[in-house]
Amino acid sequence: MKRTILSVEEYLAEVLALARPLPDTEVVPIREASGRTLAEPVLARGDVPAFANSAMDGYAVRAADLVPGVVLHVQAEVLAGSGADPVFGGCACVRIMTGAPLPSRADAVVPVEQTTPVEGGVRIDEVVEVGRHVRRAGEDVRAGDVVLETGVRLGARELSTAAAAGAARVACVRRPVVGVVATGDELVAPGQPLERGQIYESNAAFLGAGIARDGATPLVLDAVRDTPEDFAAALDSLAARCDVIVVSGGVSVGDADVTRIVLEAAGANFRHVRMQPGKPQGWARWGQSRTPVVGVPGNPLSAAISYEVFVAPLIDRLHDRPTPGWSAAVVAQGWSSPPGRRQIIPVLLDVDESGRQVVKPAHRRGSASHMVTSLAAANALASVTEDVTAVEPGHLVAVRRLP
Repeated sequence: MKRTILSVEEYLAEVLALARPLPDTEVVPIREASGRTLAEPVLARGDVPAFANSAMDGYAVRAADLVPGVVLHVQAEVLAGSGADPVFGGCACVRIMTGAPLPSRADAVVPVEQTTPVEGGVRIDEVVEVGRHVRRAGEDVRAGDVVLETGVRLGARELSTAAAAGAARVACVRRPVVGVVATGDELVAPGQPLERGQIYESNAAFLGAGIARDGATPLVLDAVRDTPEDFAAALDSLAARCDVIVVSGGVSVGDADVTRIVLEAAGANFRHVRMQPGKPQGWARWGQSRTPVVGVPGNPLSAAISYEVFVAPLIDRLHDRPTPGWSAAVVAQGWSSPPGRRQIIPVLLDVDESGRQVVKPAHRRGSASHMVTSLAAANALASVTEDVTAVEPGHLVAVRRLP
């Protein structure tokens, strides 16, 4: 059967049309919210900081009392977590630690580096002005302020912000459930002995980890044999439990490509995408539940790139959130690219001394589809347009950092 040839954008539009944002939401502890999407904004429960506190280890003082070389009596000490509010006079100060509440009579902090211990107290070697090294109450946010908007993807930074604002639980979109099926008679579970013609199955490990990273729940089956019966049974076991099923392997035009054989009978749409790696792609709906099935190639790098370019945005759609965009970077070390196909290549993204983003290939073989180690060495993907065959140093390419 002759396949429709599509651009990356055209095929992505077909994949995204398979699903709609999930309507279900749930309130979960923030420690269980990583990778998920906010369904309601997070509001600050109180001022942040909640009280005026010291930004330095040093001495809480009244700035008006200071002249260079003045010696102050150390009246008391306040540690972080203390509720003490010591009173001190004009010839005194309070030893204070970073994060400790500022005494009510103080209006500045002298860092310990700007003082010298002397008999009877501490000498102020450098004076400070009012407000110096003081974190004022509410200078970050005020009680009731929105600290995270609806639709935000929750990662480490966002979750720490929610916690600092006093949120113990957050309202999130339900985690999508994504099934994973790896097909192939040649596949053997890692750790088992290999016989001639066999390889270790790695795509399910990548897909399962990527799905979890992107805020979904993976249901990963053991590798499935290349028989229509086994493959159909695997899809049947997942369809009613999953929002999406991802299949790796068997999507090309070979006589034994079981994914294509079975799904074509169910009305699948298999495409040739102008992309390298990852030319053969396909999608279908399965069973009475009409569960979307996305088929990606079996070669490890092809499967991984296909996940990042097509499946991860589909999970984002289920979450009703935007997919991270691409930015520009300067090529530091050149490579070749196939004519007429969008090359998506694992790269090392860095910043040079002038502050520019720069990239070089993560693997000497570039984007060869069987190079399983190339993604482990990469921290980003670069996209090379179809009309470029030689990527030269100094050229600009589109890049997207890997999460």
